[in-house]
Amino acid sequence: MEERQVTKPKKRDRIGMILYGVYLLLLAASLLLVVRLVYLQIGFRPNQRITDALTPPVTSRVIIPGRGNIIDCEGRLLAMSCPSYTLHMDCTVQKERFAGMKDGGQLEAEWMRKARELSRELARVFPDQSADQFYQAIRRGRSAGQKYLAIGHPVDRNVLNQVRTFPLFNEGQYKGGLIVERENVRQYPYGKLARRTIGFVRNNKSTVTNTHIGLEGKFDYLLHGQEGIEWLRVTDYGRVRNYDSTYRAAVDGVDIVTTLNIDYQDIADRALREQIEADDEVEGGCVILMDVKTGAIRAMVNLLRDPSTGRLEESQNLAVGRLGEPGSVFKITTLMTAIEDGIVKSLDDVLPANGGRIPGYSYETDQHILDYVRENKTQQVPILYGVKVSSNYVFRYLAIHNYEKRPKEFLDRLHTYKLAEAFDFDLDGMQTPSFPTPDSKTWHKSDLGQVAMGYSITETPLHIITFYNAIANKGRMMKPYLVQGPQILNAAICSPATADTITRALRGVTEDGTAVRLRNAKCSVAGKTGTSRAVLDNGRYEAADGRKKNQGSFVGFFPAEDPQYSVIAVVYSKLSYKNFYGSQYPAATVKTIVDEIHDIDPYWRPVVAKNTKK
Repeated sequence: MEERQVTKPKKRDRIGMILYGVYLLLLAASLLLVVRLVYLQIGFRPNQRITDALTPPVTSRVIIPGRGNIIDCEGRLLAMSCPSYTLHMDCTVQKERFAGMKDGGQLEAEWMRKARELSRELARVFPDQSADQFYQAIRRGRSAGQKYLAIGHPVDRNVLNQVRTFPLFNEGQYKGGLIVERENVRQYPYGKLARRTIGFVRNNKSTVTNTHIGLEGKFDYLLHGQEGIEWLRVTDYGRVRNYDSTYRAAVDGVDIVTTLNIDYQDIADRALREQIEADDEVEGGCVILMDVKTGAIRAMVNLLRDPSTGRLEESQNLAVGRLGEPGSVFKITTLMTAIEDGIVKSLDDVLPANGGRIPGYSYETDQHILDYVRENKTQQVPILYGVKVSSNYVFRYLAIHNYEKRPKEFLDRLHTYKLAEAFDFDLDGMQTPSFPTPDSKTWHKSDLGQVAMGYSITETPLHIITFYNAIANKGRMMKPYLVQGPQILNAAICSPATADTITRALRGVTEDGTAVRLRNAKCSVAGKTGTSRAVLDNGRYEAADGRKKNQGSFVGFFPAEDPQYSVIAVVYSKLSYKNFYGSQYPAATVKTIVDEIHDIDPYWRPVVAKNTKK
């Protein structure tokens, strides 16, 4: 009979009870832990003093992006950002550490010896202070616990690298005390050339406002880029990035390529200065050089005499920001309108002399007409002659005789030439021309004749050159631009035939008319002179003592037979007894520009090379 194994239930029950007890204990601990975690997450508030003492402060810092460059049409830098470094010194570095060491006195003496050597080196780099002055400043700073002693003036990268090799500073920030702060400084390699066009952005910290001027201001949103941000925490080794916080990298600004040609800018700047700098009665002047086919501006000069120094500075953009009655350069709009309307069929058409006066109007007698009648024994005056000598009578007659009963039609035509609006431009500050309105209560019948010869209206130099550029471009009016690219303002302000007829008239002005000094330019020039008086504060054209302000202009294009460039030069006088005509300083300025561009522009190089071989 087999023997059966006997179980021991009591022992198994005891083990089960122990395991069950352990389970309950762990369950209770887990519940307690969960409750504690919930409390820590929701209800616990640590002691703020302990938190502040144990948690290093975290601060944010804006990361400044690199500013984009401004570049001319040939790829040369007109404005660029270069790093500049400001130097400071923490005079207290290692002082507490030395104080707690057995040989601290010797170490402190050694540190001060190096400080004296450092002072001698600093005096070489920053000679406006002596070695002893540097040393005494460091010694006083160390005694007073100064952690931010200014050293010299801002320096470039090369000088910074040199300073880092000096005694103490070659031991790093936490032993030698050198503190370096970087700032991007805007530099303009060509100095004051085109400074008002290139412009600037100036931060006014006192009013928390910025001044935006020129291309720097207009395209600041592109040049500036996008700022970044990083969070810093304090450690024993200084402030370091806190990688537990959000970090956003800065995005550098983009480069702006302009239409300016710095060589042509230099030519135009020198040409204008050469004419007006020595004449103290000239307030200033401006020049615009434009590519005929595209409207790209190759040079824009704005010179205004500083009242305190007498020097000519680029302090205002006269080319787009100064309005004035344009005078005779505006007369061509009257001629264009008469040709387009079929009133003038040829420049050889003649008008009755009428003794140089418009019947029924009180305008002054035109001496040019009297001279022509006397010299040619005729009472008929050719229109071409009127253009060459800039006859007020001829242009007033064309407007009044043909549009006296429909002046609005005449004025509306001028609007199609974009001479009455401030079109969008790549620089802020474009002024809006003023035009009389035949429907207004202030309209007088004499206004039509005044507008026909460039009075009773105001224009900027940019508006005038835009109109003449369209003549050179066979009637197609291009919008002037510095950055944004070619755009058409008006596909046809006139027919190509009309543009050719007007070009012939303008060539007559430079060949044997008021701009005859351009006859000997190195290439043919077509253009028009203009002289006008400015309205003074008294509402008249003359002061009580007879002095007046003149605006003299020359505007045209070259070479006349195949126009590549249009150009305008405007000179503004102070109150003066003298007259300042467009045939003088402005025409002479343009001749210099034409001659010098002819010598270097690729358009003429094949011709020059061919002539050289002969």
